Amino acid sequence: MRFVRLCLALIAGALLTTAAPAQRAQDWRAHVAQAPSGAFLIGNPAAKVKLVEYLSYTCPHCAHFVAESKAPLHDDLVRRGLVRVEFRHAVRDPLDMAAALLARCTGAKGFSGASQAIFAAQSSWFEQGRTWWQANAASLKSQPELARLKAAANGSGLTALMAKRGMSAAAVNQCFAAPGDLNKVTTMTKAAWGTIQGTPSFTINGKAGGGSDWAALEPELRAAGAR
Repeated sequence: MRFVRLCLALIAGALLTTAAPAQRAQDWRAHVAQAPSGAFLIGNPAAKVKLVEYLSYTCPHCAHFVAESKAPLHDDLVRRGLVRVEFRHAVRDPLDMAAALLARCTGAKGFSGASQAIFAAQSSWFEQGRTWWQANAASLKSQPELARLKAAANGSGLTALMAKRGMSAAAVNQCFAAPGDLNKVTTMTKAAWGTIQGTPSFTINGKAGGGSDWAALEPELRAAGAR
């Protein structure tokens, strides 16, 4: 009888184990916070590898890097909690600043997606914006900086791009209503250009590295422990 009871207990345990749903691993891409500096931190705070990216929205090499690295970096290493990415702005021109303010205006939840969309469409809005800025910069000189940046966002097509992503006209107006983010990005940019020579640039666990593309960066991330 004792043997029968033991067998029944083992069978019941096996059934419970089989029926229990498998735990889904946490997707760390959704863990986004803003540092006191204004930089966005994406991924596991306890990740072994801390990657800092210095990026500019009007930098073609940055757009190429973002597209090339999305799958292996964000969709794999960041998702699994092995790498945390810190996005730091290194603004180069007014169109770049307008893009930064719009991306940041989406908040922690929307920043990554907005940034990727802006980089993906760079070839269209940047060319349109550059032509528009050359034609209108002189007439904008008397306006406050935020008004100039809002006009650049409209003239370049950046506002239309964000509208397609669900940003309302009222939300766009709010992006350029107060100088808080402008001041943060300006300060961050000054610090960035005091450290780097060009964009994209990277640090891995506090040390400069990674070259300027994914092919150079990936092996250094792996060597640092992102496996």
